[in-house]
Formats: sequence, structure tokens, C-alpha cells
Amino acid sequence: MISRFLFTGADRKVFWTIIVLLAVAVLVPALNLLLPTDHPFHVPNQIVSLVGKYLTYAMLALALDLVWGYCGILSLGHGAFFALGGYAMGMYLMRQIGTRGVYGNPVLPDFMVFLDWDRLPWFWYGFDQFWFASLMAIAVPGLLAFAFGWLAFRSRVTGVYLSIITQALTYALLLAFFRNEMGFGGNNGLTDFKDILGFSVQADGTRAALFAASAIALALFLALCLFITDSKLGKVMVAVRDAESRLRFVGYRVEHVKLFAFVVSAMMAGVAGALYVPQVGIINPGEFAPANSIEVVIWAAVGGRGTLVGPILGAIAVNGGKSYFTAAFPEFWLFALGGLFVAVTLFLPKGIVGSISSFRGRMNTQSALRSQKIADMEAAE
Repeated sequence: MISRFLFTGADRKVFWTIIVLLAVAVLVPALNLLLPTDHPFHVPNQIVSLVGKYLTYAMLALALDLVWGYCGILSLGHGAFFALGGYAMGMYLMRQIGTRGVYGNPVLPDFMVFLDWDRLPWFWYGFDQFWFASLMAIAVPGLLAFAFGWLAFRSRVTGVYLSIITQALTYALLLAFFRNEMGFGGNNGLTDFKDILGFSVQADGTRAALFAASAIALALFLALCLFITDSKLGKVMVAVRDAESRLRFVGYRVEHVKLFAFVVSAMMAGVAGALYVPQVGIINPGEFAPANSIEVVIWAAVGGRGTLVGPILGAIAVNGGKSYFTAAFPEFWLFALGGLFVAVTLFLPKGIVGSISSFRGRMNTQSALRSQKIADMEAAE
């Protein structure tokens, strides 16, 4: 398996990306925790938190790439699955506050006390356990994706209509979670977290561990996506993307293929959201905003959809630029983001990674033709 990675182009990129991610998962926390702050190779705490957040965004972009790049499903609602995973972890973190909250209630979170709730809602039961919250961060997005996908794909909703429906889904969840009576903190969301697995979320060691967990999870998801796309199922997914009607004609159940990819992608997005929340310290309904899901599409497009590595690169590069330009030129950032998307669409339609691969392919072809031409001339002589 490893030898195949090393000698094929696309797989080789993925293999070395996985190696880099695993190395970063060890190296960055070590440089942060073991070196003094005045050491030239010390990684500051804010960089650990910021890059850890970018890694969760990269997971979300990779999840979208699985359905968009390989199955042709342009989802404009993947931010909903990300946010649901984040809320699952946020509920666990809220249950860990206990009597350290503003009102000192050992059972009810502060926002419930403020809103005069007299008991904990049934859907909060079990979230005092990390394993249960982790399970819900995967299961809830997966179940929602299964229900939505089963109805949409069975009805053969495709193209722009499916994209609009996915955006409507995340907007509906945005409106629902804004309501105080839903029991998820209303417009303020969930925040003021204290502990995770008994460790302070503000501690340097905890932040480093969350960074490492994000890098390792991204590496594992990258390996999973490679396994799926390199399998026979992956070839069928690409066929669904390129010629869905022909695939139906030869007898494939296209809706089952789409549903599988959509559910796996949603669960990946849920895990990304669960790792995102303890690193940023808050989750609110703003994460359901349709603009967030559209931005994920931009990450994947900039990096190169259908390449696995491209969306990861796009998510990190775009968000890194966003962090810089929002501080340096805050009033122009949105124009820069829109201009970037237009420029990539016009000049790099396959994204950064896809365009580089295409360029290398053309160069190799031209080199092979030149070599063949020289060989023919020498044979003629």
C-alpha cells in the first residue's frame, strides 16, 4: 500500500500530506510546551490556537470535497453539520461547568437559570459524559444528512436545486437555534467553558493537545477519503459526477452512492465542529449562517476540488490570508475574498493543486513527445 502511494502522483501527494500532518501534530506542541518563550523556535500559544482552528476548517473543506469534488454534489449547507458537531461538544463543555457558573447551579447552565428553566431538558441528558457528546457529534450530523439525502436523492433533486435546498436547511437551523425556547443558548450560544476531560480548556497543555488531536484527525480523514476514492466505490462516485444518467441506465443505484458520500461527509464535518469549539471557546447560531457554508466552497475551489489535498491547502491559505487582511485592511477583506474566488474561477478553474497537476501533466506529455520525436529521427538515420 505504501509503495503504491510513493509511486503514483495523486496518492503520493496525499501520503506526504499525511506524514506532514502527523509530524506537525508532534512538533508544534513540543515547540510550544518544551521551549522557553524567548527561544527563537518557540511556537506562541496564539499560533497554536489559530492554526488548530485552521485545521478544523481544513477538515470541513475536505468533507465538502468528498461530495462536491468526487460526487458532484455542491452542498451549500455543510456549515450546518459543522455547527451541530460543535453544539454537541459545547453541550458537554457546559455540563462540566457545574457550580462554577455565574449562578452556581450544579445542573442547569447559566442561560437556563437566567431564562427561568426549572429542569434540564431531556435532550441534554447524557452530555455530562465525553463519550456520549463525541458520539452525538458524529451521529446527529450523520442522521440529519441521511434523512435529508434519502429524501433529496430519492426524488432525484440535483444541480442548483439541491444546492438551494441545502442552503435552506442551514438557514432553517440558524433561525431555530436563535430561539431561546430551543434550549441551546439562543443568540448568545454556549460559552464560558471551563474543563474538558478534567483539564482546563485555557491551559497550554490542553490547547496543545487539541491542536495535536485536530492534526491527527485531519490525517485520518485524509487517509479515509483516499481509501474511499481509490476504491471501486470511488470510481462509481466519479462516474456519478461525470455521467449520472448513463450510470442509472446501466443499472447502478445512484441515490445510494450519493447518500453514502453525503452521510460520511456530514459526519466528518461534525467531528471538525467538535474539535473547533473547545479551541475557540464559543459556539453560537452564527455558525449556521449560509455565508459560512459558501465560504467553505471557496476554500475547496481555491485549493482544487477533487484533489483531497487541495481543499486542505485552500482552507489554510484563505483563512491565513483572512486573519492577516482583516487586521491590516478590515474594510477591504470581503472584496478581496470575492475577487479571489472570481480570479480562481477564471484563471485557475481546477484550483491551485489541480492547475499545478495539469501543468505538470502537459509538460510530461510534451517531454514524452519530444523524446519520441528524437527517437524516430535517430531511427530514420
